[in-house]
Amino acid sequence: MMPIAKSIFDEPGRVVLKLLAFVLAMLLSAAAMSRVEETRSAVNAAAALNTRYATLKNDLEHTEFQRPIFMSSAEGKDSVSGEIFALLSSPFATAGSVLDKPLNWCDILLLHLNNKYCRPDHGAAGTILHVVVGTKREQALKDAQQVNFVYRVTARTADYLQVNLEAEEGPLSTKNYRIMLEATPADDGRTFIHFSYSYAFGVVGKLAMQAYLNTIARDKIGFSVVSDNGRGEARPVGGMRGAVERNTMRYYLAIEAFLGALAAPAASRLEKAFRDWFAATEAYSRQLHEVGETEYLAMKRKEYSRQQTAVN
Repeated sequence: MMPIAKSIFDEPGRVVLKLLAFVLAMLLSAAAMSRVEETRSAVNAAAALNTRYATLKNDLEHTEFQRPIFMSSAEGKDSVSGEIFALLSSPFATAGSVLDKPLNWCDILLLHLNNKYCRPDHGAAGTILHVVVGTKREQALKDAQQVNFVYRVTARTADYLQVNLEAEEGPLSTKNYRIMLEATPADDGRTFIHFSYSYAFGVVGKLAMQAYLNTIARDKIGFSVVSDNGRGEARPVGGMRGAVERNTMRYYLAIEAFLGALAAPAASRLEKAFRDWFAATEAYSRQLHEVGETEYLAMKRKEYSRQQTAVN
């Protein structure tokens, strides 16, 4: 008589099934714990943002910017950062549904003078924003530098949004670029946001920045007022902090202009965003003026067209 084949439900088979069930349970448990941790983190972040809103709410209506903005910056040994807390006119339902989409971020980033191109790439590793940065004038892509931002919606709930853009490398040995936006509903139908922008630099990057600050940008200033210990007088911040404050403001105004343009007909939104961004920066011309409106509009129209076709 031929031997009967053993079933997987014999004792050795049952052991294997129990082991597989245990491993599956552990994996499901780990995934559940990860989701719980993400939820807890989002709740904590939302609570912290709401606390900051409660602290700043009254002061935001009376600022030197003629906008509900609070700005600060910091400079370390090899890094610099700027941040803005502000109220946007758009309700959170609108702002949240726009600022959690990578393609919209590309259009926002393009408003900045130095950004020449941006396209999202969706792959197995996640979403990457391929951003090309260059001079403040018209420039071919081949003559500019590409920075690849990993794009993540870190948290999204009914009353909180957090988006992060991170790039490990940039031009001239700059590194660790971080753009972060948090948003939550404000009491009056507006949206309270926290926007931060930071990067680090190596020796080459620091030397290049110092050369820029000592020549072309030697008269450039930021927005914060600091004490000049040598003469005991208050003066606008300059140097690296001044530079990061200028760019932080440019990015914030890009978010504001892009959201504000949504009220216009679809065909004219981009043009409105361009014009509104330029007008907003000219309100702070001492810090932000670089080119005339005609030059800016012509350059951005070409760059947007190039961004749609990816032609060099």
